[in-house]
Amino acid sequence: MKLLRSLATILALGTSTYAHAGNVLIVLSDSDRLDLKDGKVFATGFYLNELMQPVKALSDAGHEITFATPKGTAPAVDKTSIDKMYFGGDEAAMEDSEKQLAALGLMSSDRSPVISLARVEQIGYDHFDAVYVPGGHAPMQDLLVSSELGKLLTYFHENGKTTALACHGPIALLSTLADAKGFVTKFETAGTATTQTDWIYAGYKLTVFSNREEEMAKGLLGGGEMKFYPQDALTQAGSRFSQADAPFSAHIVTDRELITGQNPASAPAVAQELLSRLK
Repeated sequence: MKLLRSLATILALGTSTYAHAGNVLIVLSDSDRLDLKDGKVFATGFYLNELMQPVKALSDAGHEITFATPKGTAPAVDKTSIDKMYFGGDEAAMEDSEKQLAALGLMSSDRSPVISLARVEQIGYDHFDAVYVPGGHAPMQDLLVSSELGKLLTYFHENGKTTALACHGPIALLSTLADAKGFVTKFETAGTATTQTDWIYAGYKLTVFSNREEEMAKGLLGGGEMKFYPQDALTQAGSRFSQADAPFSAHIVTDRELITGQNPASAPAVAQELLSRLK
């Protein structure tokens, strides 16, 4: 009898420990490049800290994480993001993130746990309590026009499910436009596009890597020039843009189910807001 009571106590403790554990879907880009103007190409991917700081926070809190890309391709890291400046100058923290990333095997061609968004739909969107899209320039190559991602985000919007995005990640919100490819193509060629009034995020207050930050950081592109900036496109689509007083300062915005972070420095705050919604 005592043994049974002890087992019951252990089970009860285990249940209370993980009673609030959530399932978080992290969506990354399939691309390892961003096409620039004049046929130039920028090698990119996700930013190390924007992925791994939230991953560590979620894992430490006991939440389950599923990684996905539109096609299920192993993602790439932007090598310029492997820099201690994105970790507050803490080289040890940066190295820990590198080790954790390597242990996950995300970028491995033969052991990556990444699944496709088609597989996510098969599993069922209701299985996931939140979705997170980190930045790096890669989302501007494919996530902004991914019909699979647009379908997922629309479901999350309609059901009030937590949707978090950081840095260039918020550009993925354009995928929910009725004609995302048409809007993006027009914006790339003309610098403007007709506002689609039925956009589900019209009127939402949000943030994204700002124009002034793009101008200050464009040296990373090796002389290339982006086809457009995400701030302009999201504003044109109908959102209300917000930014930090000082460039590259942490800044997050919450509006209904949406959590957006402006830049790499904002990733920890996005993670904390995400955690608060999973309790």
